[in-house]
Amino acid sequence: MTAQKTLQSRLPNPAVLVPELGEVAGALFKATGNGSIPQTTISLVQLRAGQIAASTYLTVLHTGNLRKAGETEERITAVASWRDAPYFTGAERAALTLVEAVLTPAPHGERVPDELYAQASEHYDDKALATLIMAIGQICFFLPLALIGKPLPGVAPAEQWRN
Repeated sequence: MTAQKTLQSRLPNPAVLVPELGEVAGALFKATGNGSIPQTTISLVQLRAGQIAASTYLTVLHTGNLRKAGETEERITAVASWRDAPYFTGAERAALTLVEAVLTPAPHGERVPDELYAQASEHYDDKALATLIMAIGQICFFLPLALIGKPLPGVAPAEQWRN
C-alpha cells in the first residue's frame, strides 16, 4: 500500500480550472435536495457508492455527513453489509439495491431489471424515484474527481486543492 506523499490533492482545484463546476454541482445539490426523499437516504446511497468505488475520500465524506445528521454508528457501519443488517427501512433497502445495481456489473441481463424498478416504485413515487436517480447520478458525477483527483479524506475542498 502506498501512502500519498504530499498533503494535497493530485489535481489542481477543479473549480478554478473549470469554473462551471460550481454551477453544475449547485444544480445537482438543489435537485437532490428537493425534499421528496430524506437526506439520510441520499447520504446512505452515496456512502454505499463510495464503498463500491473504493474511494476513501467519499466514504469519509459521507460517513461524516451521516454522523452530523445524527445517524447511529450501527447504521453507518452496516451500510457495507446492509443486506443482512436490521437497521434499514424498506425504502432505504430499495435505494441501496438501486445504487448497487447501477454501479456493479450484472453477469446476466440488465443491471436494473423491471422487477427491481417495480420494487423501488413500491417505496417511491415518480418524483422521489427521479430524485433518487439524480442522487445516484450526483455521486457518479463526483466519482472521477475523487478517484483521479484524489482529494484528501476529511479535508475540506477549499483547504486542499492545489491552486
